[in-house]
Amino acid sequence: MTMTTRDVHLPVAAQPTVDSIVDYTRRAEEGGYDCAWLPETWGRDGVTVLTAMAERTAEIDIGSSILNTYSRSPALLGQTAATLQEVSDGRFRLGLGPSGPVVVENWHGMEYGNPLRRTRETVEIVRQVLSGETVDYDGDDFQLSGFRLRCEPPETRPPIEVTGMGPKAVELAGRFADGWHGIMLTPEGMADRIEDIERGADLGDRDSDEVQVTAGVTCCALEDAERACELARQHVAFYVGGMGTFYRDALERQGYDAAGDVHDAWQDGDRERALELVDENILEDLCAFGDPETAREQLERYEAVDGIDTIAVSFPRGADEDEIRRTMDAMAPDA
Repeated sequence: MTMTTRDVHLPVAAQPTVDSIVDYTRRAEEGGYDCAWLPETWGRDGVTVLTAMAERTAEIDIGSSILNTYSRSPALLGQTAATLQEVSDGRFRLGLGPSGPVVVENWHGMEYGNPLRRTRETVEIVRQVLSGETVDYDGDDFQLSGFRLRCEPPETRPPIEVTGMGPKAVELAGRFADGWHGIMLTPEGMADRIEDIERGADLGDRDSDEVQVTAGVTCCALEDAERACELARQHVAFYVGGMGTFYRDALERQGYDAAGDVHDAWQDGDRERALELVDENILEDLCAFGDPETAREQLERYEAVDGIDTIAVSFPRGADEDEIRRTMDAMAPDA
């Protein structure tokens, strides 16, 4: 079995306070998780919360997953990474991704176009910013001249890790990024995408081992196995049906034709039908849920995939604080 580390992907759903998110991070640190990843969605901004996480922990890495590449400029993302690396004493990891039109256009009012190119150029510019040298960049999306950090650049540059769903996006990660995060992928789907990483690394004249591969897996480990299944089903239905087309397309590429029906039912307002269409096969292939022993066994399927370096334990969006804590404890490396 491949030796993997274990991270925690903090809840996407809104949490009561910043303190509650910090408490999750501390709990993850105590449980032996390597990194606590915080997504930035439509609640509190990620940077402020990551700062609180860094200030109130000592050993666990902290990472953004994701900061989108449209709502902040590449120069600002570089400044942010440098600052968070300083605040965390070298424990920061920068996660970037283009997100999708629903988020970028509807929520941020930005034009969404050519996400692969924008991600690549953003990674290149952030690297230049973090070097401490003057940034002169002439790209298709960005042209910068004369920018330079007025503080000392990080002694150790934080890794830049990217998200991506489709083959070309993952290939790009293999060419340019320090890591790649895959979500809504079965173990077999992860294996297919790792081939894309390897192809991208070859195109970039790199060793694919230089690219940290992280598999995000929705987990729900409760003594009430029926409740765990219900939460996992709700989570998958929401993402496939309500968050654009990326997750639907990712499942269809993996052979789950029902994903299109889930999406259509959700978009038609028939949430009950969408939930019914997320059958046991999809859930069991995609998530780790049930009683703690069963959930841990299901997670081992990902650990067995050659090329996955880290499993990121994530939580269903409908889970309450107690269910999140119990799942985190049950799936912890030290459990």
